[in-house]
Amino acid sequence: MPLLPLRDIALNYAESGHGAPVVLLHPEGLSLQAWDAVQLPGRIIRPDMRGHGLSACSPPPYAMGALIRDAEALMDALSVRDAVVVGIGIGGLIAQGLAVKRLDLVRGLVLANTAARIPAPAAWQAAQESATAMDPLVEPLIDRWFPRPARESDAANAARTLLRRTDPSGYAGVMAAMAGTDFYTTTATLTLPTLVIAGTGDGAVPPDLARETADLILGAEFRLMRAGHLPCLEQPGALAALIGDFLSRIGH
Repeated sequence: MPLLPLRDIALNYAESGHGAPVVLLHPEGLSLQAWDAVQLPGRIIRPDMRGHGLSACSPPPYAMGALIRDAEALMDALSVRDAVVVGIGIGGLIAQGLAVKRLDLVRGLVLANTAARIPAPAAWQAAQESATAMDPLVEPLIDRWFPRPARESDAANAARTLLRRTDPSGYAGVMAAMAGTDFYTTTATLTLPTLVIAGTGDGAVPPDLARETADLILGAEFRLMRAGHLPCLEQPGALAALIGDFLSRIGH
C-alpha cells in the first residue's frame, strides 16, 4: 500500500478499482482494514487516519481540522474530485467537515454510525484522551460498539485485533478531536445527497442521535441496520448493498 508524504504527516492508503471515486473513512481505533469485506463499485480509496494503521503517528492531541486537512490533502494529491465520501464514527465527522470545507471534492455523503456531535460521559472521554495503552480500552469499547449477543462474534474479535494494533497515542489524538467537535451548525448548511445509517445496537452513537443528524441535512435519507457501531465488520454485505444502492440512485 502506498505511503503519501504530506506537510506534517505520512498517510498510508489503499486504492483499487476504476470509475467514480468513493472514499472510505474508517472508525476511531481501527484502520483501513475495517473496510476489507465491503465490496463497492468504482475507484475505492481507503486511507488510514493519522496515528492509525500504517500512517505516521504525530503527538496527540489532534484537532478535527487537522484530520479534515489530511483527507483533503490526500484527495488533492490523488486528483480526486466529486467523490462520495463514506465515514463511520469519527470518519463520518471528518466527512461532514470535508463536505462543508471543500464541496468540489464531495458530491455525496454516507454517514454511518456517526452524528454532528458525538458526546461521551466525562470519565470515559478522559480515559480515551489520556490513553497510553490500548488493552484497558478494548473490552469497554467492544461493550459500547456491539450488542451483547455479538460480543464474541468474529466481527467483535476482528475489532479487538485492530484495536490492539492501534498506537494509543494516535487513538488518544483522534478522541480528543472527536470530543472537541460540534458540527450541528455547519452540517445543517449541507444540501448534497446524503445517506445516514444507524445501528440498532450501537451504544456509542444511538440511532436517535444519527437520525437527528439526518434531519439537519436537507433531503437526507435515513436507514436503520440491525447492527452495532461497526457494520463494516458485522454486516459488510448489507452495508455494501445500502451504499451501492445509494450510489446507483444518485448516478455515481
